[in-house]
Amino acid sequence: MVMWVFGYGSLIWKAGFDFDERRVGFIKDYRRVFYQGSTDHRGTPEYPGRTVTLEPAPGHWGVAYKVSSKEDQQVALTYLEVREKQYDKKEYVDFYTDVNASSPAISGVMVYIASSDKANINYLGPASVEEIAKQIVHAEGPSGPNRDYLFNLEKTLLQMGCEDEHVMKIAEEARKLVSDVVN
Repeated sequence: MVMWVFGYGSLIWKAGFDFDERRVGFIKDYRRVFYQGSTDHRGTPEYPGRTVTLEPAPGHWGVAYKVSSKEDQQVALTYLEVREKQYDKKEYVDFYTDVNASSPAISGVMVYIASSDKANINYLGPASVEEIAKQIVHAEGPSGPNRDYLFNLEKTLLQMGCEDEHVMKIAEEARKLVSDVVN
């Protein structure tokens, strides 16, 4: 039995585990939003960064990784449980590669989601594009500046042919803020 993992944030460009296949596609009924705080990778407890999570809405694009061997699956799960520890839900979703398809290319793809549940202490929730961009520009954690996460996500999505309006608007605003600091 193989395991499939859906990535919609940094997993798109940095899986961090061995996989047999990588497919570009989308899941239905969710959209990517910068609503999750990051105090362990892209920010600190004193100044959290922001990373993406999913909320119910029409689907969005990402990648699915196929992990076949039992050993690779165990290593990937162990790695992901640490990397995605601030995400409080794990769901299994259908993955599509064709927007006109009526049935999924792959069913049962695992995805980590940060919910708005009060138990998720790192969930920051909605804010204006300007507020999110400002927080991202100023936050930095052990994995580097939060803006690197934003700009890598934007770049990779564009390379995949996906223009995510939420990500693009925040990246545009973040560039203005960075430019203002430099000038």
